[in-house]
Amino acid sequence: MEIIRFAELRSEPWRNGGGVTRELASHPKAASAQDGAWDWRVSIADVSKAGDFSAFPGMERVLTVIDGELLLLTVDGDEHPLEKYRPFRFSGEAAAHGDLPTGDIRDLNVITRTGSFKGFTSIIELSKKRAHPVFEGQLAVLLQGQAAVSTGNLSVTPEAADATAGTAESATAAEADADEAAPSPTEPEALNRYDAVVGSDTGTPEILGRGFLAVVSIDRVTA
Repeated sequence: MEIIRFAELRSEPWRNGGGVTRELASHPKAASAQDGAWDWRVSIADVSKAGDFSAFPGMERVLTVIDGELLLLTVDGDEHPLEKYRPFRFSGEAAAHGDLPTGDIRDLNVITRTGSFKGFTSIIELSKKRAHPVFEGQLAVLLQGQAAVSTGNLSVTPEAADATAGTAESATAAEADADEAAPSPTEPEALNRYDAVVGSDTGTPEILGRGFLAVVSIDRVTA
């Protein structure tokens, strides 16, 4: 299980002085969060001053305000008021300008190379009763609240229980297969605000708690 601790990330000031970026993950890994030598990148930015956004030719962006009230984003002349927790998709090569009518904001950025990858951001409300799994190709960022993550504790769905309840023999065989295939559960680890959990299909991380989670999915585009 991999946890990216927000407090340990390096902050990189913007060239225009309007904010700073902290990279959560990218592929392939680049020397700088701003050099664009990657096919996808997930980052968190603090925006403290109105100004133009950097252009990323050949890329697509999904931007979500995660702290603060409003980002007034102008893309190719069209104005878009972006409220908290509402993802917005636009072209990375578009002329984009951001204004801050209600003060500083923090945003979550997903940038993917067009034709190679597609990025998605979903905002999920957490539950203390039902864990939220984080699968391969996903990154889950704690936006607000209190939560913990562990692995190997996926609950058995009613459908799965019915499928193995036919005979004692089939149930025993299913339990033996599950014991052999599943990794040992791990102790829950507390998440701090903006910590990110890297998804996996082997020992899938599960997050329990109260608050809000951003789930970023990076899908490879196939012809």
